Amino acid sequence: MNGFDIYADSGANIPEDLRRAHGIKIIPYYMRVNGVERCCVEEGKDFSETAKRFYEDMRAGAEVQTSLINAQTFYEALLPTMKAGRDALLFTISSGISATNRQAQEAKKMLEAEFPGRQVHVLDSANASMGEGMLVLRAADLRDMGESAETAAEWVRENAYKINSYVTVGDLKYLKKTGRISTTLAIAGTLLNIKPIIRADGGANAKLVFFGKERGRKKALAALAEAYRERASDHENQTVAICHCDCEEDVEYLAELIRGIGVGRIITEYYDICTGSHVGPGTVALFFYGKDRRGVLTPSPAAEKKPLGKVVPKKF
Repeated sequence: MNGFDIYADSGANIPEDLRRAHGIKIIPYYMRVNGVERCCVEEGKDFSETAKRFYEDMRAGAEVQTSLINAQTFYEALLPTMKAGRDALLFTISSGISATNRQAQEAKKMLEAEFPGRQVHVLDSANASMGEGMLVLRAADLRDMGESAETAAEWVRENAYKINSYVTVGDLKYLKKTGRISTTLAIAGTLLNIKPIIRADGGANAKLVFFGKERGRKKALAALAEAYRERASDHENQTVAICHCDCEEDVEYLAELIRGIGVGRIITEYYDICTGSHVGPGTVALFFYGKDRRGVLTPSPAAEKKPLGKVVPKKF
């Protein structure tokens, strides 16, 4: 019998077949689309259908409001595990992206006070989407090999920054709409067909930051593949994840570039719709194990050296 349970917010973006195979419990985000509440992930419902519909709504101009998962929701989700006398690992999206991690910490205090002797390990993934999900899956592997919750949690804390994330968006208007770039910059970038390259940084509260830019979609996708070539190792044993906001042809193009480098396995999935709402339809994101992000990270030779412009970090 496995000694602990694993929970993650739905931002972890783990495909349902992998969640089921590893017994991973998902706590969903909710959002409002044109004033109507939607659950970001519903168990037993095809996520690709949910995501495709959502990104089509965004293209049609839907108004989207996102929110964090509150402490009470985390508390109620983990309560059965505590009552069963088991410990838990609870993963969240990076604390630099959302205040959800702080809410998870509050739930931890409530649960451990109510159930002395039980532990809830709240783990900041320092990432988003499958950057978080790949850490969750590794923790599940460790559990299934008989490791303790403490050992799995320590492994995650030591290795979270070895997950590298690179993102390019399809349309700058969604970054403008959420206040991450200026209107002037969005208009200029659109006219010049500029595609930004965004990465997860190495800060203590990791954020998504601009890393470079390319003129044209295929060059932007090639820049993601080049980042993988530069920062990954042991390609044959790598598992790479590609997530997208309803642009499957671009996913296949990037996957072919990655296969050409010699990667062993590629997981593809629609991008989590809660965080995906901030980057918009046409976004493609690449996730892989590689060099530790903490420390100096210079732009890829495939990316232009000049920054895209001022970035306004925001949380949801």
